[in-house]
Amino acid sequence: MTIEADPDELQVVGTLASPQLADGASEEEVRVAEQARISGFREDTRHARVRIAEEAQPAFRRTVSWGAQCGGSRVLFTTAGVPVMTRLRLADRRVLDTLIDAGVARSRSEALAWSVRLVAQHEADWIQELRDAMTSVEEVRARGPRGSGSD
Repeated sequence: MTIEADPDELQVVGTLASPQLADGASEEEVRVAEQARISGFREDTRHARVRIAEEAQPAFRRTVSWGAQCGGSRVLFTTAGVPVMTRLRLADRRVLDTLIDAGVARSRSEALAWSVRLVAQHEADWIQELRDAMTSVEEVRARGPRGSGSD
Protein backbone atom coordinates (compact mmCIF):
# COMPACT_ATOMS: atom_id res chain seq x y z
CA MET A 1 0.00 0.00 0.00
CA THR A 2 1.19 3.51 -0.73
CA ILE A 3 -0.09 6.72 0.80
CA GLU A 4 0.60 10.08 -0.76
CA ALA A 5 -0.42 13.29 0.93
CA ASP A 6 -0.59 17.00 0.35
CA PRO A 7 -2.44 19.67 2.33
CA ASP A 8 -5.73 18.80 0.56
CA GLU A 9 -5.74 15.04 0.04
CA LEU A 10 -4.61 11.66 1.34
CA GLN A 11 -4.40 9.21 -1.56
CA VAL A 12 -4.35 5.55 -0.53
CA VAL A 13 -3.46 2.99 -3.22
CA GLY A 14 -3.62 -0.70 -2.33
CA THR A 15 -1.23 -3.15 -3.99
CA LEU A 16 -2.81 -6.38 -5.23
CA ALA A 17 -1.08 -9.60 -6.18
CA SER A 18 -0.62 -10.08 -9.90
CA PRO A 19 -2.94 -12.66 -11.47
CA GLN A 20 -1.45 -16.04 -12.29
CA LEU A 21 -1.89 -16.66 -16.00
CA ALA A 22 -0.74 -19.41 -18.29
CA ASP A 23 2.72 -19.05 -19.79
CA GLY A 24 2.63 -17.08 -22.99
CA ALA A 25 -0.34 -14.90 -22.04
CA SER A 26 -0.48 -11.80 -24.19
CA GLU A 27 0.00 -8.30 -22.80
CA GLU A 28 -3.67 -7.66 -23.44
CA GLU A 29 -4.70 -10.77 -21.44
CA VAL A 30 -2.46 -9.69 -18.56
CA ARG A 31 -3.90 -6.16 -18.61
CA VAL A 32 -7.49 -7.46 -18.67
CA ALA A 33 -6.78 -9.83 -15.75
CA GLU A 34 -5.16 -7.04 -13.74
CA GLN A 35 -8.09 -4.70 -14.42
CA ALA A 36 -10.55 -7.44 -13.38
CA ARG A 37 -8.67 -7.98 -10.12
CA ILE A 38 -8.71 -4.23 -9.42
CA SER A 39 -12.42 -4.01 -10.25
CA GLY A 40 -13.21 -6.88 -7.86
CA PHE A 41 -11.15 -5.27 -5.12
CA ARG A 42 -12.97 -1.99 -5.63
CA GLU A 43 -16.40 -3.60 -5.25
CA ASP A 44 -15.39 -5.87 -2.35
CA THR A 45 -13.90 -3.03 -0.30
CA ARG A 46 -16.31 -0.20 -1.12
CA HIS A 47 -18.19 -0.15 2.22
CA ALA A 48 -15.01 -0.40 4.29
CA ARG A 49 -13.32 2.37 2.30
CA VAL A 50 -16.33 4.66 2.72
CA ARG A 51 -16.40 4.00 6.48
CA ILE A 52 -12.67 4.67 6.82
CA ALA A 53 -12.91 7.88 4.78
CA GLU A 54 -15.86 9.13 6.87
CA GLU A 55 -13.74 8.76 10.02
CA ALA A 56 -10.41 9.88 8.57
CA GLN A 57 -11.48 13.00 6.69
CA PRO A 58 -12.55 15.02 9.74
CA ALA A 59 -9.58 13.75 11.74
CA PHE A 60 -6.99 14.67 9.11
CA ARG A 61 -8.95 17.59 7.60
CA ARG A 62 -8.24 16.22 4.13
CA THR A 63 -10.12 14.34 1.46
CA VAL A 64 -9.30 10.62 1.44
CA SER A 65 -9.10 9.14 -2.05
CA TRP A 66 -8.59 5.55 -3.08
CA GLY A 67 -7.05 3.39 -5.77
CA ALA A 68 -5.40 0.06 -6.45
CA GLN A 69 -2.41 -1.25 -8.34
CA CYS A 70 -2.03 -4.74 -9.75
CA GLY A 71 1.05 -5.57 -11.79
CA GLY A 72 1.43 -2.79 -14.34
CA SER A 73 -2.14 -1.53 -13.96
CA ARG A 74 -3.05 1.33 -11.64
CA VAL A 75 -6.58 2.70 -11.22
CA LEU A 76 -7.60 5.61 -9.00
CA PHE A 77 -11.20 5.15 -7.85
CA THR A 78 -11.65 8.60 -6.39
CA THR A 79 -9.49 11.69 -6.45
CA ALA A 80 -9.87 15.23 -5.23
CA GLY A 81 -10.08 17.90 -7.90
CA VAL A 82 -8.75 20.85 -5.96
CA PRO A 83 -9.13 24.31 -7.52
CA VAL A 84 -5.91 26.25 -7.95
CA MET A 85 -5.95 29.93 -8.80
CA THR A 86 -3.32 31.48 -11.06
CA ARG A 87 -2.84 34.62 -13.08
CA LEU A 88 -1.69 34.14 -16.64
CA ARG A 89 -0.48 36.63 -19.20
CA LEU A 90 -1.93 36.80 -22.70
CA ALA A 91 0.67 34.50 -24.30
CA ASP A 92 0.05 31.84 -21.63
CA ARG A 93 -3.73 32.10 -22.04
CA ARG A 94 -3.27 31.67 -25.80
CA VAL A 95 -1.51 28.35 -25.17
CA LEU A 96 -4.47 27.15 -23.11
CA ASP A 97 -6.96 28.44 -25.68
CA THR A 98 -5.07 26.61 -28.45
CA LEU A 99 -5.43 23.36 -26.51
CA ILE A 100 -9.16 24.05 -26.23
CA ASP A 101 -9.51 24.92 -29.93
CA ALA A 102 -7.64 21.73 -30.86
CA GLY A 103 -9.98 19.60 -28.75
CA VAL A 104 -7.27 18.57 -26.27
CA ALA A 105 -9.18 20.22 -23.42
CA ARG A 106 -12.68 21.57 -22.83
CA SER A 107 -11.70 24.50 -20.62
CA ARG A 108 -8.72 26.55 -19.53
CA SER A 109 -8.75 24.68 -16.24
CA GLU A 110 -8.60 21.32 -18.02
CA ALA A 111 -5.90 22.63 -20.41
CA LEU A 112 -3.77 23.77 -17.49
CA ALA A 113 -4.19 20.40 -15.75
CA TRP A 114 -3.20 18.66 -19.01
CA SER A 115 -0.09 20.86 -19.22
CA VAL A 116 0.92 20.04 -15.65
CA ARG A 117 0.52 16.29 -16.31
CA LEU A 118 2.63 16.62 -19.46
CA VAL A 119 5.45 18.33 -17.54
CA ALA A 120 5.24 15.70 -14.80
CA GLN A 121 5.45 12.91 -17.39
CA HIS A 122 8.36 14.35 -19.37
CA GLU A 123 10.32 15.85 -16.49
CA ALA A 124 9.69 13.18 -13.83
CA ASP A 125 13.39 12.64 -13.07
CA TRP A 126 14.03 16.37 -12.70
CA ILE A 127 10.96 16.85 -10.48
CA GLN A 128 12.06 13.94 -8.28
CA GLU A 129 15.52 15.52 -8.03
CA LEU A 130 13.86 18.75 -6.86
CA ARG A 131 11.81 16.86 -4.25
CA ASP A 132 14.93 15.07 -3.00
CA ALA A 133 16.79 18.39 -2.77
CA MET A 134 13.94 19.94 -0.78
CA THR A 135 13.97 16.98 1.61
CA SER A 136 17.71 17.49 2.13
CA VAL A 137 17.16 21.20 2.82
CA GLU A 138 14.47 20.37 5.40
CA GLU A 139 16.81 17.87 7.10
CA VAL A 140 19.63 20.43 7.28
CA ARG A 141 17.28 23.07 8.68
CA ALA A 142 16.05 20.63 11.34
CA ARG A 143 19.65 20.02 12.48
CA GLY A 144 20.46 23.74 12.50
CA PRO A 145 20.48 26.21 15.36
CA ARG A 146 17.22 27.21 16.96
CA GLY A 147 16.21 30.81 17.58
CA SER A 148 17.24 32.36 20.89
CA GLY A 149 13.62 32.63 21.96
CA SER A 150 14.02 36.24 23.12
CA ASP A 151 12.03 38.77 21.15
